[in-house]
Amino acid sequence: MFQSLTKPPSISVPSPKPFKSHQCCCCPTYRIRSEALDSSKLDLRPFSNKNNDSWSSSSAAELLESSAMKKGPYPGGMGPYTGRDPNLKKPGWLRQRAPQGERFQEVKESLSRLNLNTVCEEAQCPNIGECWNGGGDGVATATIMLLGDACTRGCRFCAVKTSKNPAPPDPMEPENTAKAIASWGVDYIVLTSVDRDDIPDGGSVHFAQTVKAMKKLKPDIMVECLTSDFRGDLEAVSTVVCSGLDVFAHNIETVKRLQRIVRDPRAGYDQSLSVLKHAKVSKEGMITKSSIMLGLGESDDELKQAMADLRAIDVDILTLGQYLQPTPLQLTVKEYVTPEKFAYWKEYGEAIGFRYVASGPLVRSSYRAGELFVKSLVRGSAGRTSSVLGGLL
Repeated sequence: MFQSLTKPPSISVPSPKPFKSHQCCCCPTYRIRSEALDSSKLDLRPFSNKNNDSWSSSSAAELLESSAMKKGPYPGGMGPYTGRDPNLKKPGWLRQRAPQGERFQEVKESLSRLNLNTVCEEAQCPNIGECWNGGGDGVATATIMLLGDACTRGCRFCAVKTSKNPAPPDPMEPENTAKAIASWGVDYIVLTSVDRDDIPDGGSVHFAQTVKAMKKLKPDIMVECLTSDFRGDLEAVSTVVCSGLDVFAHNIETVKRLQRIVRDPRAGYDQSLSVLKHAKVSKEGMITKSSIMLGLGESDDELKQAMADLRAIDVDILTLGQYLQPTPLQLTVKEYVTPEKFAYWKEYGEAIGFRYVASGPLVRSSYRAGELFVKSLVRGSAGRTSSVLGGLL
């Protein structure tokens, strides 16, 4: 059953033997027709997703090939790597209150009015209430998602909707984003995007235009760009780096062994490292940042190696957070990592040279405490701020 789609099994249906129909005035005649099927066109995915037209044949092949190496699916029953595990209960430290509040509604309405998307909503971030309501400092912030709300890739951990042919980017988005940010009064903002493999430059020029528009309206604002890998196009990376941003971020997401299970086949561990390395050397003083999800089945040694690989290319900031399964269609959680273990990884990461590590069950790529640190880092007071932020995690 689980054969590679590149060598599909031969499927044939024998033609029915001819027969003589018996006709009478009260009995209609039925004709039965059968034909051979092209197995390469069959939908052999482990689960059905009728409302999503974005699953490529390469993605389906990956699922089939990976499942052949396993004895059976996880207890959730959705596929070789998906479905809920009924034996793994979400611990209390991961439970969050539903987002609400006046500030939350203001930010939500502002985004809707200007036709802007946020990764906070699209990726179902557990910290949306804290960020949009302003947290402890009262300053609301959000991570703006550029280039539309449909991704051309199908990473198995992500709940953002996908499409082979998403709508063209909104040419007014850079200006509308700048206006929205200026109206919020924030002094640090994170821009990210869906993957746009359908665009020749991967959306890098759109990123750069947005940064420049924001800096024009508010020169003092600090901008972090959390980008895709641009298919390894280093010229596209340079376009973003030289746009005036303050922090370049790109996530390796998981350890090397799990890359093909967790990420779309078009992404890759070495490709992501090359993007981060190029960003660092393209502009003197550029701060680089990456993120890893825990709880996907990685070992301690594998995580240490990933952290060492990031330090080898001089990545400054690392965020570590718990992977949370958005729906049963995404990857099954293998482990809920304790807050104590996250504290250990923070200490370990800073000991091996990261300038700052945000590590905790609910930490995400664009984490508020990390933003506070980066602001001080850019202003040349990182040493004093690091001790202040210790209690925030």
